[in-house]
Amino acid sequence: MTIASTIPAFCQGIQHFEDNLPNFEQYAAEAAIKPGNTAITSPSDSNAVFQTLLAADALRYLTLHTAASKASGHPGGFASIADCIAALMMLGYKNIITEVGHHAPGFYSNMFLDRSLEDMGITTVQQMGERFREMHGLLGHLSGQIPGLLNPAGPLGQGQHFAMAGAKLHPGVLFPVTIGDGGLGEPYIMSSFGHFNTAYPEATNFLPILVWNGYSQEHHSMVSTKTNAEMIAYWQGNGFKEIILVNAKDYDDTNQTGEYVDSTAFSLAKRLAFTQAILEATDKAAKSALGGTLTVLIVKQLKGAGVHKRGAQSHNLYPGDTLEKDYIISALKERALSPEAWQLVRTNFERSAGGPASHHVVTEKVLPLPELGELPLTEYEIHGDKKVATTAMGELVVHVGKKDPNFVITNADGNAASGINNINIGLRIIHPTVDDIYYQGPVGQVYEPLSEDACAGLAVGLALFGARTLWCSYESFAINGLPIWQTVTQAMTELRRPTPSTITLFTAGALEQGRNGWTHQRPEIENYFAAMMRNGNVFPLFPCDANSIQACYEWALQTKNKGITITASKSPLAVRTTLEQTRQALQDGGVILHDSEGKKKVVFAVIGDMTLIPVFDAALHLEDEGIGVKIVSVINPRRLYRPHDVAWETCTEKDSHFLDDEGFEKMFSGDALIGVTGGTSAMLEPLMLRSNCKRDTFAWKRGETTASAGEIMAFNGLTAEALSKRAVELVS
Repeated sequence: MTIASTIPAFCQGIQHFEDNLPNFEQYAAEAAIKPGNTAITSPSDSNAVFQTLLAADALRYLTLHTAASKASGHPGGFASIADCIAALMMLGYKNIITEVGHHAPGFYSNMFLDRSLEDMGITTVQQMGERFREMHGLLGHLSGQIPGLLNPAGPLGQGQHFAMAGAKLHPGVLFPVTIGDGGLGEPYIMSSFGHFNTAYPEATNFLPILVWNGYSQEHHSMVSTKTNAEMIAYWQGNGFKEIILVNAKDYDDTNQTGEYVDSTAFSLAKRLAFTQAILEATDKAAKSALGGTLTVLIVKQLKGAGVHKRGAQSHNLYPGDTLEKDYIISALKERALSPEAWQLVRTNFERSAGGPASHHVVTEKVLPLPELGELPLTEYEIHGDKKVATTAMGELVVHVGKKDPNFVITNADGNAASGINNINIGLRIIHPTVDDIYYQGPVGQVYEPLSEDACAGLAVGLALFGARTLWCSYESFAINGLPIWQTVTQAMTELRRPTPSTITLFTAGALEQGRNGWTHQRPEIENYFAAMMRNGNVFPLFPCDANSIQACYEWALQTKNKGITITASKSPLAVRTTLEQTRQALQDGGVILHDSEGKKKVVFAVIGDMTLIPVFDAALHLEDEGIGVKIVSVINPRRLYRPHDVAWETCTEKDSHFLDDEGFEKMFSGDALIGVTGGTSAMLEPLMLRSNCKRDTFAWKRGETTASAGEIMAFNGLTAEALSKRAVELVS
């Protein structure tokens, strides 16, 4: 090996170089992406094919080098799709999404080569390895803070939501999304494609790319036994019209065994033939997707192609798998390029799509939002007729939708069943079948597949990409869509740009679901939100009436980069507050609804609306005995934490407001404090941490079939008698 040329500065940290491949001078005299161009001119051009092969080797080298720098990370899965990623870059497509968090070091390598990582101070290979899996560096799985990358990726079965959200918001832009054949076993991927394509048949500009490499993390993938024909039929059966399969085995001239082979072991001629097939297939698939056809590209190649091991053993590195390990060195030497080749790859990648992804992909700039104007708030009379809170909020949702054409509301359980059929009437359900009985048609803003994941996924994907959305669900079923919501809210804490908060409306809480029994009584989702409050950007809101819910939604619409859950009943309930009282409660955490004097003072801190009913009844009993009662409706419990309890300072859109000690004492001072909720007691933690008086909690215990909300409350000990009895005990 003779290395006579000057080594580019970005190559600092590369330990192994090689001589140029045969015919380098013929096919690599100049970059295939010409100056001023954003892509190669033809996927069949010999220069482009040769240079795409170099790019794939560069990606594999950097992926393994980066992971081995920390003896940690996952090189094998990305290695089997590196050729296709290189092809996308050479073809000028950079809005690349992945469902596979384990492909992170490969995606970082891609962003390094196109110079996006320079935006976070990473200019050399050495620095990329040093900052891999380090705080404020390159996280082990994809995150919203990495320049040029569009989506977070950790839990499987999520990435397709971001691709579809991008496709909806940006017609004419291609959003490729790589999907692992291990992840394909997740139940949501295909169904979410089907729901989206039914609702938005014109939005085909997302391109699933199946990484069919035969292996999952520690074993063969469950789809590894499918024949090529069966895999094609599987995608056809799920509505895809154009299925393009490239099988590395068709180009193998090394007699590899099994259905899955490693293209890097082929002769150079066959490697180039395979690379050309990948380029041409990627180009065809991209044009098909952009041209209005639901398309999938399937690349069948052995997991670990071109890195240190093959199959599931290539999935991740273990302690000791360092850059000094003999098999790591051997693999790096096999993929090593010359300095000229490294510079050529860098030139192509930075010219692709007009420059670094960090300056060009759709998530690197704020999506313009139309002004909403004044919300049509309706202030109902206190202690007047009972009102349905969700219906009151529905009127505001309709206003938002009419002002903002990108706005989408999603609901798996049906808006009509949640007391918000006014939303269906005003915005219409999206469905190819026109039926005015159900307010549905092909044009609308209500997305109602019977899948919480599909509902949550589209809503949060659109929010992350900059659009306003609302995800609605029954509280009892929302947990099935929570993983993607949680992923996005966490990403929003560190996102490098402002984006609308992801807002939810959860109705039909456990107390309303007596007749349906414990299958519909699952308030444990509130445990998740209670824990997530400490993230710094998660705000569970509990409006106490129809006025309160309007103020909560009004506030939520003004926020950025937060996860805001609104939980309310769909039953007609008393109106207890003014709009202004809830606006203040959103700042202070709660509002005092009742305060009477007595020989002792019991404070009831109440989360929810229906739970106020037994508390007000208990107050009558206690006041008859000369005990004063203060009832506080806790609207925004996150405000009741102390600042040091919450990681607010780590959020890019910081919210540092908490109720101070003086305000807390004024609101909750008494001889005893009883926290009451129809959900999880975890939501009362801020109160229990700060209160110094005698205290107790009344909360949900278990579901049961009952004839009324009062009966299910009684089953859980939430009765006026139990509350007043405990209050007397605490102040005695």
